[in-house]
Amino acid sequence: MFPVPVRIMAVALLSAGCALPCLAAESGARSVDLSWAKAMKANDLDAVLKTYANDAVAWLPQAAEARGATAIRAAYEGLLSANTVQDAVLSETHYKTTGKVSVGWGKFSLTLLPKSGGAPVVMSGRYTDVAERRGGRWVYVVDHASADPPAATAPKP
Repeated sequence: MFPVPVRIMAVALLSAGCALPCLAAESGARSVDLSWAKAMKANDLDAVLKTYANDAVAWLPQAAEARGATAIRAAYEGLLSANTVQDAVLSETHYKTTGKVSVGWGKFSLTLLPKSGGAPVVMSGRYTDVAERRGGRWVYVVDHASADPPAATAPKP
């Protein structure tokens, strides 16, 4: 039989080992946002689509409403066929999770290199997303992103 301190240490290590994956799995919209950003940086269309539920709706900047997996795929195919994503950053993020529903919001920045040539383009804006835990994983059910509005100009005297 192991001495009491060794048993206590073993229980503590096993508990810590289980707690970390459990916390990561329960991180709601944050986990989906992190997966989306990673997939975008990898220019991996299929990985991007795995962040969405089949019945999700996406309102992406400068694009028509995309309702359902087929429409969301078409929206991202258009973006990724015309550009190589050099960077995808989410900032000023906030998250609220209750049960199987999680909401995230903040700002985004995508650095896109046009495949037709030219300098990289930075698309920035704000977003709100709603994620739901389905089949043991978190997925977007609503993704609403909008480009930053043009900078306000000072009125002429």
